[in-house]
Amino acid sequence: MVAASRVPTTTVSAVISDVDGTLVTSDKTLTLETVAAVTALRTRGIAFSIISSRPPRGLTMLINGLGITAPIAGFNGGMLTTPDLRVLAQHPLRPEVARRAVELIGAHGVDVWAFDAQDWFIRNPLGTHVDLEKHTVGFSPRVIDDFEPLLGATFKIVGVSNDPAAMAELEQDASKTLGGIATVTRSQPYYLDITDPSATKGDAFSEISRLLGFPESEIAVIGDGCNDIAMFERSGLSIAMGNGSQDVQRAADFVTDSNSRDGFAKAIAWFILGGRRSNNDELVRSGSDPSVKAG
Repeated sequence: MVAASRVPTTTVSAVISDVDGTLVTSDKTLTLETVAAVTALRTRGIAFSIISSRPPRGLTMLINGLGITAPIAGFNGGMLTTPDLRVLAQHPLRPEVARRAVELIGAHGVDVWAFDAQDWFIRNPLGTHVDLEKHTVGFSPRVIDDFEPLLGATFKIVGVSNDPAAMAELEQDASKTLGGIATVTRSQPYYLDITDPSATKGDAFSEISRLLGFPESEIAVIGDGCNDIAMFERSGLSIAMGNGSQDVQRAADFVTDSNSRDGFAKAIAWFILGGRRSNNDELVRSGSDPSVKAG
């Protein structure tokens, strides 16, 4: 699946990974294989970092569980921090843009969430995916009646719905209405994230590259979502998860297995540490090493 005009790097100094749908399973846990894969990178002297739509506070359990020492990014690049969450760079939404985002999402009849540097705010405590997000980020939301007092310090506004048609309409409207003044992207099929224009995974990738002191061409990335494609485009080597959409897989150099089948760990073993430069879709789906020929 390597693009004809692109030759993936054979020199990898760092790996940057998406989190949900990539680094963790669907129930938001780290497998032993994933932990071992990150340890193997460290043993080889390869730096490891994460860029996520989660708030940085919601990444603490992963930072500790994986022993991450590199800078990380939350809010799709809206905030870069050290592993102990000291802020290195931040890109909050402009208040007037945050206000328009809240109004737009509400007009579509979709639940609205807002995140500032520390907390998560909702109006409906019984809303869709509230319990899932609590489990994901490791802290509970604050229930409020009015988002207005928060809009001077928000990093992410989220529209949340399980209705595919409603989310498609919202995404189209938000992209048209907020295009140029905000980044509008799906972090999950049921989450539409609205962040500052400079809060993209591509920009965060470049900033972490600078902070680590490695050229972008020596950094490999792994992800499953459309918001990860911006990282793919700047990296020296890109790997899509098997659970990613066809668009995401087509945008990557290689495709690994799904996050339910340790696709992250396999990607590290196959394409980073193993140096594989071929991709056999049938063998990837079966969980076999694509370098091993059948028969």
